[in-house]
Amino acid sequence: MAPRGLSAEEKRVKLLEIFHETKDFYQLKELEKLGPKMKGIVSQSVKEVLQSLVDDGLVQADKIVFWSFPSQQGAMIQARVSNAKGTKASHQAQLLEIQQVIDKEKSIRVESEQRTAALAKLQSLKKELAKLDDELGAYGSSDPVKLEETKRAITLGKEAAIRWTENYSMLFSYFTRRNDVPAEDLRKYLGVGDEYEDIC
Repeated sequence: MAPRGLSAEEKRVKLLEIFHETKDFYQLKELEKLGPKMKGIVSQSVKEVLQSLVDDGLVQADKIVFWSFPSQQGAMIQARVSNAKGTKASHQAQLLEIQQVIDKEKSIRVESEQRTAALAKLQSLKKELAKLDDELGAYGSSDPVKLEETKRAITLGKEAAIRWTENYSMLFSYFTRRNDVPAEDLRKYLGVGDEYEDIC
């Protein structure tokens, strides 16, 4: 039975071990030679594994030289812990501020019969408003706002029709004069009846 190859995570751990055990600086070519010899990492995969360690900040790089010391990993973890503590403190401060606002608002809104009655009336009015909105929506086309919009659209449509009819008349007149064509013949050719100008 052939030996099982190393997983991606195992390769990362073993390549990192080379740095931490030797505490030295390496170029890629050196690691591609040391990887198979020291840790059984296939040389073709060293570059990819090394890049993943650099991306995660576990290995430092300066152009063609790579290094990582055991203390670096500890410093990274410590930095993460410190950041997490800072975030926690910020969130706790925000939570305290929000709680203070809630407490202040509660103290202003003291429960009383008058307040309870006012809140009940408010809920009742909200329900009535919603009911009236539904009723107004049911009338649809009778809605004053929609009627006004429709009137405006009709007016604009009529204005556009008059404008285009005038343009057509001017062009028609120009064409018949320019080409000395009888208007009746041109109307017949275009399929336009005598009543086309009846827009008022």
